[in-house]
Amino acid sequence: MKIFKYIFVFFIVFSSCKSSKAISGKTSFVKELSAKKVAKKHVAENFNKKTIDAKLKVNYKDSKEDLGFSVRMKIKKDEVIWLKGTKIITVFKAKITPEKVSFYSPYKKNYIEGNFSMLKKMLGTDINFQQLQNLLLGQAIYDVKSEKHEVEIVEKAYQLHPKKQPVLFDLFYWVNPSNFKLNKQSLVNEFKKQRLDISYPKYLKRHHVSFPERININAQEKNKFTNINISVRSIIFDEEVSIPYKIPSGYKEIKL
Repeated sequence: MKIFKYIFVFFIVFSSCKSSKAISGKTSFVKELSAKKVAKKHVAENFNKKTIDAKLKVNYKDSKEDLGFSVRMKIKKDEVIWLKGTKIITVFKAKITPEKVSFYSPYKKNYIEGNFSMLKKMLGTDINFQQLQNLLLGQAIYDVKSEKHEVEIVEKAYQLHPKKQPVLFDLFYWVNPSNFKLNKQSLVNEFKKQRLDISYPKYLKRHHVSFPERININAQEKNKFTNINISVRSIIFDEEVSIPYKIPSGYKEIKL
């Protein structure tokens, strides 16, 4: 379904500075820790700046298309996520708040407006603003301190997963033992042969805060696949950001 592609790219789309320090996150020894302690340390590393202004490079590939474009992303933490995609010309703009999801394309001259129930309808599972923001910031999609988890050492990382998995999918987090940021998080539905893997191969560190410098999103459903690779070209924290957004008159609304 074409609109699913738009939503997947433009709403999950996300994600260098010479002064930034890269974090390799490699380690040869993993100390045994309780699930509670791993979760606590991961939460302690959560992103704590108020605003983000970033320029990103995005590569998108599926069985039919292979394309790249630039994305400007501005975030007022817990308030709004603003995206502008360009490929010579502006391809799309999106504005996401806890109450509303809005997207329009100057290229197609169409738009979508709704709330997060719209994404639930399309994706088949709940997603809210906080979870989407966490995905972009390299944090666990769900609150790892709100319920009991189990932990084991897998791929030289702490693999956390809920003792009681959600009904629609199984959820896994790989927490790096050197910085307690995520190496990867995965949602898996074995019955429907669906899985979504979001990996964070590299972080940059500025002002004592770690931020994903690269994100790889891989979605699989039976014989279909979608790969989205995102990298940060430049980023600024805690400066005033403007959020210009107005759907032009005459654009056609896309009905789901």
